[in-house]
Amino acid sequence: MSAARPAADPLAAMLQLEARSRAVLTEAELLFVVANETFQLVPFRQAAVFRCDLFGKPRLKAVSGLAAVEDDAPYAQWLGAVTATLWPHVKNAARVITVKDLPETLAEDWSEWWPQHALACPLLAPDGEPLGLVLYVRDEPWTEQHTVMLNRLHAAYGYGLWAISNQAGRLARWWRRSRAQRRWWRWIALAAVLALFIPVRQSVLAPAEVIALEAQAIAAPMDGVVKSFSVQPNRPVGKGEVIFTLDDTTLRNRREVALKALEVARADALLAAQKAFDSAQAKGELGTLQGRVREREAEVAYLNETLARVQVRAPADGVAVYGDPNDWIGRPVVTGERIVLLADPRDAGVLVWLPVADAINLEPGADMRLFLHVAPLSPLTAQLTQTSYQATLSPEGIASYRIRGAFDRPAAEARVGLKGTAKLYGERVLLAYVLFRRPLAALREWTGL
Repeated sequence: MSAARPAADPLAAMLQLEARSRAVLTEAELLFVVANETFQLVPFRQAAVFRCDLFGKPRLKAVSGLAAVEDDAPYAQWLGAVTATLWPHVKNAARVITVKDLPETLAEDWSEWWPQHALACPLLAPDGEPLGLVLYVRDEPWTEQHTVMLNRLHAAYGYGLWAISNQAGRLARWWRRSRAQRRWWRWIALAAVLALFIPVRQSVLAPAEVIALEAQAIAAPMDGVVKSFSVQPNRPVGKGEVIFTLDDTTLRNRREVALKALEVARADALLAAQKAFDSAQAKGELGTLQGRVREREAEVAYLNETLARVQVRAPADGVAVYGDPNDWIGRPVVTGERIVLLADPRDAGVLVWLPVADAINLEPGADMRLFLHVAPLSPLTAQLTQTSYQATLSPEGIASYRIRGAFDRPAAEARVGLKGTAKLYGERVLLAYVLFRRPLAALREWTGL
């Protein structure tokens, strides 16, 4: 208990203590005044002062008659447990505390640490924010006059503590102001947690282009060099129309040589036939020469057939899809090498290159929306029809899955070759999975867990 004696005039003592609380410059000094000099107004055996930390939890800071407080002392631990129990019930005014206000485990030690009568006085900021709590104990009962005087005095203590705390810095002031709104924060945090369990449809964006689903590949019929194109890229062609022509210079020269060799063979065979009437030797050579004639005729027929394939024609109506003609003209090609893709514009679909890093579970029939670069405000709907199980390099050089889809209904703006962005929809998952899927995947890749 403090060595100070209670003043004879309570009003003068209260005015003196209020002035003392305004004169101190540090929080520790003010808490010392609360714990020790309040005895001048109301006598007590002991006082314990608790101060709220940044998280709003009361912490023991001062005890009357003690220069320092040991947090691990049995008495300090018991006081902390008592304050944690009383804290939610002490609001805006002093309150008399009895042993019935404590749980049985704490009430058993009351007589060991405290006398019979206790009083709890809150320390409040001007806006009502709790800053701390003071516990007073003594042998005599607390009167209503004591409660009224301590309420007024602790209002001055609370204001002084608030004024000193405001000098601690902007961060501390912001934190204390935010604590005053912790109820709103709790509701916002609860709403955010509950929102994580909202089922949403998983989706992903990927580059896409319009293709023909049942396109025919027009390949080189033989080894040669591309001479010219008869149609421009992405232009419609009719069945039987010439698309491109291979260089025929070598074939025509070989055909001319073959024709000359055929004429020579026929002349030799005719001469042998004339001599066969008089010469047995000529008659024996006639069969060999006639076979040579048939060999030359077969060679000429083969060259004629090959020359007929120099002009490559469209097997059906469609659109000739290929790159720049200048990239092909003069370029050597081999038999079977694809040069042109013949697409049916009525059978258009969408090809999506889905990067491996963005891949989600997709099932056949999944919804797709295509936003073309030429018409971003008019998306086209499609259904997934095919997906690859093995990733390949996309035209941009990114490991991706090839995904095909068919449009729900034909659209005039869905021309083969147009590019855009496709949005693919997967199964329904929790919002938390959508938000944390990529961060968790990156964390696992980084940590190896």
